[in-house]
Amino acid sequence: MRRDPSARRRVVVTGMGCVTPLGVSVESTWSALLAGEGGVAPIASFDASAFPVRIAAAVKEPLDLGDLPPKEARRLDRFVALSLVAARQALASAGLDPLPEGVAADRVGVAVGSGIGGLATLTENHVSFLEGGPRRVSPFLIPMTISNMASGYIAIRFGLRGPNLCHVSACATGAHAIGEAARIIERGDADVVLAGGSEAPLLPLAVAGFAAMRALSVRNDDPAAASRPFDCDRDGFVMAEGAGVVVLEALDHARRRGMPIRGEIAGYAATADAAHLASPLEDGAGARLCMERALADAQVPPDEVGYVNAHATSTPAGDAVEARVLRSVFGSHVERLPVSSTKGATGHLLAAAGAVEAIVSLLALETGWLPPTLNLDRPDPECALDHVARKPRRADARIAVSNSFGFGGTNAALVMRRWEE
Repeated sequence: MRRDPSARRRVVVTGMGCVTPLGVSVESTWSALLAGEGGVAPIASFDASAFPVRIAAAVKEPLDLGDLPPKEARRLDRFVALSLVAARQALASAGLDPLPEGVAADRVGVAVGSGIGGLATLTENHVSFLEGGPRRVSPFLIPMTISNMASGYIAIRFGLRGPNLCHVSACATGAHAIGEAARIIERGDADVVLAGGSEAPLLPLAVAGFAAMRALSVRNDDPAAASRPFDCDRDGFVMAEGAGVVVLEALDHARRRGMPIRGEIAGYAATADAAHLASPLEDGAGARLCMERALADAQVPPDEVGYVNAHATSTPAGDAVEARVLRSVFGSHVERLPVSSTKGATGHLLAAAGAVEAIVSLLALETGWLPPTLNLDRPDPECALDHVARKPRRADARIAVSNSFGFGGTNAALVMRRWEE
């Protein structure tokens, strides 16, 4: 059912932060995307020589944890540390670090999710338990393993006492977090919410598990070309780590603060395929319904959309289904609708993907530059679209759609609008 827009508050974006394989800030990530740089390389964090997959997209620079005491920093699981860096950037860019006078801490929430959570803490303590028994298990095992600790820790560090949530929906997590956080603001339960996702999955057990599913690219001898969404030669996705966080704010609240507005969350929807644990529906019915409902929620006709940031992960089935769905949803408009998947550069950030790609979509609307799909050398005829391939493109887009689909058949779509007074 379409909601009455006059009965809800408008939600805008006033801050952004991210940590990706391309850089440890929004600016460095965006510059690398437009320059056609990629973040995929041989795995360096552990010996992967016996693994069928030996490549990944890691965050290569040290994390700036600000004034966090070193002892406390060492206790953090990496997914929490990544989220903290992104959240600090987002708050600073929104003028909310520290909270200024007039911004009530109990009206500022956090919704930062993770698909896997603290897997590093879990696996390290499992080894300690097997080697030394229960006394060797850290008291921080549970706090640093549970997926909601990113949201909880951000709230603790910055004194944010509003709604505190964690969405766990695989690769749709970041987009679900943003969409559901927007709903919280729309109905008046908070004025500001930090929303996004974080993932730190580059561990032997996780790589082995995804490899056993045959979900990953095995282009080990050519890492830079391994992630190739929509290309004829794609053979699976490339695992990546990172975090993305946006500051969502009620328009009236942002205006009272006099903050620059980076864009608007105009529409959102979530659906389920209800069909398979890992494979998309061949006809894409769940994804199609999700996009259609998001556009209806935004009251945006399909032919007004000027850019789509596709979920396309570089898997043979998934990319073809998404392309088929885009042609169905947008009809003849798809022939002049630019589409790109930034996973060609970043790899697949799993729970963080939807948040980072929402940031990318907002920047595309704000700057007029559409980021390219890297390694799209031979577009698959089954994926026939207006691809932004290999290099960025200038475009005067006012509306962008960002798709996120996850294991379990979970779907999310965000509709974003360029901000114009």
